[in-house]
Amino acid sequence: MCWRPCMTVPRVWRKSSHSSGGTSGECVELRGLGSAVGVRDSKAPEAGHLALAPKAFAALVARLKQGDLSA
Repeated sequence: MCWRPCMTVPRVWRKSSHSSGGTSGECVELRGLGSAVGVRDSKAPEAGHLALAPKAFAALVARLKQGDLSA
C-alpha cells in the first residue's frame, strides 16, 4: 500500500519506531487495511483501532510533525 513516495504501511501491526525507547509510554501501531490505515494503542490492542483513509492519515502525520495537537 503506497499513497505517497516512501510511505508504506505494512499488512501486519508494527509499532512506530518513534515509540520505542521513550519514557512517556505513548505507543502506537500501524497496519495497512487495504484501502485504509489502521492505528491502535500498542498497550491495549484489544481495545480496537482507528481506520483512517490514506489522505486523512497523511494529514494527521503532517499535523503531528508540525506539533499541532489540537482537536
